[in-house]
Amino acid sequence: QVQLVESGGGLVQAGGSLRLSCADSGRTFRIYAIGWFRQAPGKEREFVASVRWSGDSKYYADSVKGRFTISRDNAKNTVSLQMNSLKPEDTAVYYCAGRTGPTSEYDYWGQGTQVTVSS
Repeated sequence: QVQLVESGGGLVQAGGSLRLSCADSGRTFRIYAIGWFRQAPGKEREFVASVRWSGDSKYYADSVKGRFTISRDNAKNTVSLQMNSLKPEDTAVYYCAGRTGPTSEYDYWGQGTQVTVSS
């Protein structure tokens, strides 16, 4: 069973940086890819970035390209999201999610971590 746990959220001023991490405490061999999503108050959940568990095939939402970087740490079995040049509109609860195949849905979700960017 895949069990995902996020960490690293917090409060930061606009222009600052935060690094989120997603760890799988379950059976990691089942994961095909990890995605980061976010949901702001009153808005629908949106895709932020994704990476294959092998560390390649990275994708980003247009709104975060050039500011966010997703990476895979093989030694720690984690996926990180480095967020630079943060904007108030990046404020949201950030979730990592896992899927077990190239055509499967994101079936495994973490509990979420709050990111708040003050202006």
